[in-house]
Amino acid sequence: MPKKTREYTQQHAAAGLDAPLPEIECWENQFRTGYEIQIDTPEFTSVCPRTGLPDHGTITVRYIPDQLCLELKSLKMYWLAYRNLGIFQENAVNRMLADLVRACQPLSMTVEGEFTPRGGVYSKISAHYARKGKKK
Repeated sequence: MPKKTREYTQQHAAAGLDAPLPEIECWENQFRTGYEIQIDTPEFTSVCPRTGLPDHGTITVRYIPDQLCLELKSLKMYWLAYRNLGIFQENAVNRMLADLVRACQPLSMTVEGEFTPRGGVYSKISAHYARKGKKK
């Protein structure tokens, strides 16, 4: 029996991970009391790198800021850049976490993607970051 050819390639798997995206700006945190910020975008859209079909969902970011807070307009432009980007849902959530942590260096952060069903399949992906040690 002939070996089945994989439909998904390494190129599909890595799609979008290195794509250039807009810079995420930050502003100086005025309150260092360990509060949490939650940001939701209920109209997130990206594209499946294999099928070219759109993926829709809600992205939720929860973080405890240290010295910087995410600036919302730049974050909106960052998310908008995913609209035509071929990237798997799991990769989008993990890339967002990495980019957001790099931008604002929070004490902790969670990025969650809750994607609408397509073909009867629903997915919810969470990626977490917690800073190790204490910053002086």
